Amino acid sequence: MIIRSVIFGVLACLSLVPAGFAQDNRHLLDSKESLYNNIYVYEDPPYRSMTFGHNKRIYTESMYNTGDDRDLPVDYTRYMTATLMYAKDVHAILEIGFGGGRTAWYLHRFLPKVPVTSVELDPAVLDLAKKYFGIKEEPNFQVVNRDGRLFLSESKDKYDIILIDAYRGPFVPFHLLTKEFYQIVKDHLADGGVVAQNVEPSTMLFDSAVKTIASVFPELDFYRADGNIVTVAYDGPTRNAEDLAATARERDTAFGLRYGLQDMLAQRRRIQIDGGKVIDANAKVLTDDFAPVETLKTIERHNRKLP
Repeated sequence: MIIRSVIFGVLACLSLVPAGFAQDNRHLLDSKESLYNNIYVYEDPPYRSMTFGHNKRIYTESMYNTGDDRDLPVDYTRYMTATLMYAKDVHAILEIGFGGGRTAWYLHRFLPKVPVTSVELDPAVLDLAKKYFGIKEEPNFQVVNRDGRLFLSESKDKYDIILIDAYRGPFVPFHLLTKEFYQIVKDHLADGGVVAQNVEPSTMLFDSAVKTIASVFPELDFYRADGNIVTVAYDGPTRNAEDLAATARERDTAFGLRYGLQDMLAQRRRIQIDGGKVIDANAKVLTDDFAPVETLKTIERHNRKLP
């Protein structure tokens, strides 16, 4: 779901801004004020955008090419699919945060025999996705109206790939960004499974988020995606470049993917978490008892960039 803001959390807070405050120059197709969001659907042919309004600003959550339902116009959504070359097997996929449903639908279209489940908290988002974003009921494609963390806590299922792409505007609700949450995610990964989450890198939230993920998953890879960073995390042996390349070639061929895994692999980055050169040594691991994510989001990181 997002272009310019954090893709990290679940739609969990009350909306704070009246819908009339949000402005956009595109053609407005529809709008809804839900319990969680001020939602606007705009059209600029051939694209439709689902956006959330917050503090007089518009945050693009999802973009749909009405002429090509296998297109992923937003860069970071393409890199979320890089998980396909990390997972030992691909028998079940879970996404937390559906939005306009583009990533989940892309995976379903290219892997129609693999069950894809997406969890979305806001029922209004689901209604608009079905009405304007080409989403429909099909075998092996399921959308659940539920809080993502509660869904996992209550589930006994395991997944080869878990994608975390839920948030409200620029803010990251804490319960999908804590050590305890990532432990729940880890408990629901199949053997050799992998998780991906998109992180906006320009604030101190990035440092704490990376440290928190690393406290549960010792292996982290990073993919730069048009201003965002897709973080791929897993347990077990390190996937080296040669092994990833072999799997990428195999699955590019097997699935006929629109966006090749081999091309994505060229953007893979490893960064040194310890030492304070890239990740602030004073950044705190976020827990259910300590997760000031909105404060961290507002603190800019000056004069430091990811390598």
